[in-house]
Amino acid sequence: MTAATPATVNTPTAATPRVFVALDFENPMHALALADRLDPRDCGLKVGKEMFVVAGPEPVRWMVARGFNVFLDLKFHDIPNTVAQACAAATRLGVGMLNVHAMGGRAMLAAARKSVTEAASAMERRPPLLIAVTVLTSLGDVDLAELGHTEGTAAQALRLAALARACALDGVVCSAVEAPALRKALGPAFTLVTPGIRPSGATRDDQTRIITPEAAIANGADYLVVGRPITQAADPVAALAAINRSIRAAA
Repeated sequence: MTAATPATVNTPTAATPRVFVALDFENPMHALALADRLDPRDCGLKVGKEMFVVAGPEPVRWMVARGFNVFLDLKFHDIPNTVAQACAAATRLGVGMLNVHAMGGRAMLAAARKSVTEAASAMERRPPLLIAVTVLTSLGDVDLAELGHTEGTAAQALRLAALARACALDGVVCSAVEAPALRKALGPAFTLVTPGIRPSGATRDDQTRIITPEAAIANGADYLVVGRPITQAADPVAALAAINRSIRAAA
């Protein structure tokens, strides 16, 4: 089968922030206080399950209104119609990126693609990037084997990324360790978003497959998701600036 072309060609430019700061806070007021210190020219913002469940969509609307590129990281995984409706609702929030689990299968991925495209068209706006989660960066080969997947993280990530591209998704969330193989197999227009980013000397926390920002860029990542190294830094703005400098040096 010939792979479908992603609906949104997304190649970052020198002016495009390539870091999404992960606002994984229990208290949404803490997240918004940090966001108020950040500049949308320097980063995007990632909103995940914890904050969305606590605070709902209003913080997302606030961030979009402030000019931030928002990555809504809710990892939808359900029957095709349910995921399609959720993706359409996320598109109407004005986010720049949202994601689904590739393990939801072809019908679910195709339904998500169709709903995002149609919702954006109704709003007369460019569709947000629709990306798929391949293998969570907290999982390693032993974890996958326990779940019955014997081919390992790298092969599983490539298999799921190829399925996402065949369904015309714009890219995938993947470990930067797997990014070179995915870039080679899936081409330059396929967006690679990499969590598990840790600057040199940072703690691993609960991530298994981690990499430095400059190594992630060298491996072909388009966007980096960075949480605790920025949000828990003594000076988050300075920590973000240091990461951006390392990215520019590596590009």
